[in-house]
Amino acid sequence: MMNVRSLIACGLVVALAAGFVGNAYAADKPAKPLKVLIITGGCCHDYAAQKDILETGLKARINCEITQAYDPDKGTGHLNPVYANEDWAKGFDVILHDECSASVADMSTIEKILKPHADGLPAVNLHCAMHCYRSEGWNKKETPTPWQKFLGLQSSGHRHKTPISITYVDTDHPITKGLENWTTGPEELYNNFAGGLLDTAHALARGKQEQNDDIVTWTNIYNGKTRVFSTTLGHQNETVKDDRYLDLVARGLLWACDKLGDDGKPVAGYGPVETDVKTASAK
Repeated sequence: MMNVRSLIACGLVVALAAGFVGNAYAADKPAKPLKVLIITGGCCHDYAAQKDILETGLKARINCEITQAYDPDKGTGHLNPVYANEDWAKGFDVILHDECSASVADMSTIEKILKPHADGLPAVNLHCAMHCYRSEGWNKKETPTPWQKFLGLQSSGHRHKTPISITYVDTDHPITKGLENWTTGPEELYNNFAGGLLDTAHALARGKQEQNDDIVTWTNIYNGKTRVFSTTLGHQNETVKDDRYLDLVARGLLWACDKLGDDGKPVAGYGPVETDVKTASAK
């Protein structure tokens, strides 16, 4: 028969073991989802389809909740209604800009859009977001616009739709680590006006289309503190739904939110929820 001291010792061992198991399980449980606002609409793209492709693709890769701000207007001068609210970005962890509003050039409007990002709110910019909000100086090398400073790159136009060969030029960056070079279907290659990147930005991938060779994916540190990820790819639905594209965008979003490990994988709790739950329950 065990004495009292032995019983107490056994009890402590069981309690400690239970504590370790509980802590291991808690560590594997999903974290609080990232709150993502996807802003789409405007000229020249199938945003009605692409907004859903992006939502499905991101949810399959990231622990996130997505809110859609879709504007069905097809013009370049219509401002997405989400910006009517002074606190349009409140409550979100990251904004995904995928709008096409080149003719919206009112500086007070642009400043309202940029303010949350200037204050530190991360961002992801896709394709035509690079050609939005063309205030004075958008096509002049010496004077990058406020929006271009946010992007970290100046671009004034794109070329015709033919395949683009993508080459990752920084393969050690967490966003690109382990990703393989690939070739798109017919796509628009955006030019790098005025030599390309601003001093605050860092190139991740280049795209070659016939004789043209331009930066197509990069990061930027805006206003000295805000992480911004951008890619000019994403005109065609076929590109947006490509797993290689969605992997890239998902990693860029996680990096912008500082939720991407050095190995290119989501930090604990920010991968797909289904995967995290299965891993936890298996322990």
